[in-house]
Parts: sequence; structure tokens; C-alpha cells
Amino acid sequence: MKQTELKTPLETKVQIKTPKLPRQAVGIMGGTFNPVHIGHLIMADQVMAQLKLKKVSFIPDAQPPHQDHKETIDAKDRVAMLELALAGHQGFDLDLLEIARGGKSYTYDTIVELKRRHPLADYYLILGADMIEYLPTWHRIDELAKLVTFVGVKRPGYSTKAKYPVIWVDTPEVAISSTKIRQLVSNHCPINYLVPDKVQAYIKEKGLYLEH
Repeated sequence: MKQTELKTPLETKVQIKTPKLPRQAVGIMGGTFNPVHIGHLIMADQVMAQLKLKKVSFIPDAQPPHQDHKETIDAKDRVAMLELALAGHQGFDLDLLEIARGGKSYTYDTIVELKRRHPLADYYLILGADMIEYLPTWHRIDELAKLVTFVGVKRPGYSTKAKYPVIWVDTPEVAISSTKIRQLVSNHCPINYLVPDKVQAYIKEKGLYLEH
């Protein structure tokens, strides 16, 4: 008796469809964070909400290329304060890529590495209006401009004209700087409400920014 081999449709023709993964919009907040303060958090939160970003990554630098690093405290303390400040904030995370790499922290190198790790991410580099003015002086800026979208946070007294395309965002004006906070601490003045409570406690516990 002749036997007939029956084939199911799946056996005769298999079609494999690879689902198209969605791209993710990710904000980047780079800086020395010496120390992190509520102005950083407000800026990140406002940009994330207004541009509907998936998240904002805070990336502390190992050695700032555009600043005098003599006043920059050890990375472990800056990272510890960021961990305290970001804890419990949905949509914020901490990336220690630049700390691990060491040396001068150039944004171009960081973005190239991030895009290698996360090819489906579109990066939005969040900058204050004062930093937008300095973009033409940045390391490999023309190449960087092809890899990211610049997001400028408006500030009084600074122009919104820029050499490179920028998405401008309005946020509540918070006249706080890390420099001012360091000066206040050095002069034994209070920094209540300028930094998260846990960051303030850490600064006090470790005796940071005091003149010795």
C-alpha cells in the first residue's frame, strides 16, 4: 500500500516575520554635577515631558574639557550625590560611561559609544542656552550635530540664535548654579531647597566644599 506523506502548510512554507522594534527618544544630561541641584532635575523633567522622551540619562563626566577641574571633587562623591538625587524619579537614570572611561569627557565620544550600545535610540542633548553659544568650540561638533538633536533651555539674556539646529524649550527659571552652591557651603551658609535633602545631608556628612 502506497503511503502518502502529508505536509501541513507550516511544513511546506514557513514565513518568519521579524517585528520592527520601536525607536526610543532619550534625553542626555551631561555635566560635572558638582554638586547636582534642583535646577538640573527641573530642567530634565520639563524637557522629558514637553518632548515626550522615554527617559533622561544623567552622565557625569570624569574630567570636564571646558572647565577648570581644580574645584571638581572626586567622581565617587559626585556619583553618590546623583544616585541620591535621582532615586525614585521615574524616567531618570544614571550612566557612568564617562566615569568608567576616564580622562577628558568629550560629548562626541560619548554619543558614538551610546549609539553603538543602543542603535534604536535617538538622542536629545539637553543644554542651557549659555552652553548653546559655545557649541562651535566643541570637539568634533559638526560630526556630533549629525548624531544628536540639540535641545536648548531658554534663559534670560541669552539669544536663541544658533549655528546648529536647536529645539528650544521653556522651563521655569531657576537661578541656581553648582558654583553658587559651593560658595554658600564654603561660607557656612544654608543651601536648603537648592539641592535635594539627601544631597544636602551627604555634603554635610562628608564635609564637601569646605575651605580647609
